[in-house]
Amino acid sequence: MKIALASPRVATSVDDGLQNIERSISEAAARGAEIVCFPEAYLPGLRGLDFEVPAFDREQQARALDAVSRWARMHGVAVVLGTEWITDAGRQIAAVVVDASGEIQGAQTKNQLDPTEEPLYVPGETRRLFEVNGLTFGVAICHEGFRYPETVRWAAARGAKLVFHPHCTGSDRAGASPTQWGAPDGAYYEKAMMCRGLENTIYFASVNYAFRHQESATSVIGPSGACLAHLPYGQEGVLVHDIDLDAATGLLASRYAPERYGEPVPG
Repeated sequence: MKIALASPRVATSVDDGLQNIERSISEAAARGAEIVCFPEAYLPGLRGLDFEVPAFDREQQARALDAVSRWARMHGVAVVLGTEWITDAGRQIAAVVVDASGEIQGAQTKNQLDPTEEPLYVPGETRRLFEVNGLTFGVAICHEGFRYPETVRWAAARGAKLVFHPHCTGSDRAGASPTQWGAPDGAYYEKAMMCRGLENTIYFASVNYAFRHQESATSVIGPSGACLAHLPYGQEGVLVHDIDLDAATGLLASRYAPERYGEPVPG
């Protein structure tokens, strides 16, 4: 099946973000993708960084989800939307999954927050799988997939063929501009992507904002750990790639044996 990863610029407003989302959904569908994933907290934007994030409340959340559901149905493509999730507990980071009929399947929250995010967000507490057109997949959000590999292993060990990884690294204002994917002297992010695919024998689909100074590319990693495709650094775009579900065996994830890591018996 074909999957798509949409890498737009930072949204200047909720309406601007929605326009970018509609355009990306349309392009993904026109190029034959069955599902398209957006970056971490794309609506309204990830807080605490060097760009302005517009206000986003329950009313804005409902309006955004209604629009995305309508476009998913119109174009016949499923959507994994990186967004804020407003709850009674507080503001969370989440990925909302909408199927091609426009129905919301549910949301995966970010449960492992980066320490810098703790003043701005509250963590979620659940993890789940999703299914679209025969593809069973999970979602691990940014810091989780980069530094907590067990979040990806959880999905792979339960039958996920792919884990989507909405993330946010880089800046429009300053920073390095990589020229080589996975460069030895570059940031560790792309090496971590390779590990998540290889150590679980699944696909790992990692999607970033189109920052002018990206620290990691929007990329599709195969079950062997190889980078199969990526977008050029700093450029907006929709990456569409064919994946072979049979190649994602989950072999290494299925061999995980937690019972072998128990505490030694005293004495």
